[in-house]
Amino acid sequence: MILIKNATIHTMANKNFENGMILVDHGKIIAIGNVVTLPPNTEIIDAKGKFVMPGMIDAHCHLGMWEDGMGSEGADGNEAVDPVTPHLRAIDAINPMDICFKDAMDAGITTVATGPGSANVIGGQFAVIKTYGNRIDDMIINKCLAMKVAFGENPKRVYYAQKKSPSTRMGTAAILRENLFKAKMYIEKQNKAKENPDKIPEFDIKMEALAKVIKKEIPIKVHAHRADDILTALRIAKEFNIDITLDHCTEGHLIVDYLKEGIQKGIILGPSLSNRSKVELKNLTFKTPGILSKAGIKVAIMTDHPVIPLQYLPVCAGIAAREGMDEEEALKAITINAAEILGIEDKLGSLEIGKDADIVIYSGHPFDLRSKVDLVMVSGKIVKS
Repeated sequence: MILIKNATIHTMANKNFENGMILVDHGKIIAIGNVVTLPPNTEIIDAKGKFVMPGMIDAHCHLGMWEDGMGSEGADGNEAVDPVTPHLRAIDAINPMDICFKDAMDAGITTVATGPGSANVIGGQFAVIKTYGNRIDDMIINKCLAMKVAFGENPKRVYYAQKKSPSTRMGTAAILRENLFKAKMYIEKQNKAKENPDKIPEFDIKMEALAKVIKKEIPIKVHAHRADDILTALRIAKEFNIDITLDHCTEGHLIVDYLKEGIQKGIILGPSLSNRSKVELKNLTFKTPGILSKAGIKVAIMTDHPVIPLQYLPVCAGIAAREGMDEEEALKAITINAAEILGIEDKLGSLEIGKDADIVIYSGHPFDLRSKVDLVMVSGKIVKS
């Protein structure tokens, strides 16, 4: 067992403790509070004067998909020769040996959602993984979190250059609709074949993957920056009665009321710590997280690593707080809000009894650039000290 004591604990569960204690056993939190019964032979970590919080969660990145300093040989995030690739799975491309996994550990980021990029209309399946380990199979929390879908400039640019569709926003929406409809028909044929096995449709790996979306087993994870693209994504989700998370949502502050009507779990914002590298980023601002949060929308903040190196996730949240987001909400945006949007809140995102002991000890407040990560624990194992 391990006991962390004398800490300022931010649980992200609406209860904080001064001079608090956390008891960990077999990878789980088994007690937390100001007074904890101390079993014999317990390893004690004195965190006096330090800030303790859950391991941080980056709700949208491409960790291990574009390896650091590798160029094309380490770029495995876009199969950019076909605009429809729902059968691709992130777990088959993530390299845990990428040095950026160490960067994640050193920064206290213990969980990420990582997956395909945005070259394709339908890019493939995102995964949720822990950032500690040598084999991806041992790191998986959810191997099929969501289906990546992209709107806006990226698929237009990629396929215009190949003289293929889509080269317009109309083309992107049409391709998505076409394939969702095909998946719907594929499911209907499978259901009819239960009574007449001779009618079973020929196996189609793409439709098998998209069937999970139609059945609402997974959401579409939508890359959309511009307001019109965001609204198109919501329109199509409503047409097919499918679940959706909005990622990037750069112009979300321009359409707050429409987002409140159409969004289900929350919005994943970012990367905001970047330049306006393309037209659809012209309204980029760190004020967006605060505006949406104050409107009652659940917000997570992401880096889109390697666009922004993921070790700057707390920096992004800190700037959001400086620009108007409530400080506690900014902390939630990289912990419990991210967990809830990703559907992993039963295990991660807050310090509560029964949850995974993913814990970070900071020398000071994580939004203070002078603060250092003194200790990181993943599933009860100290991986940085």
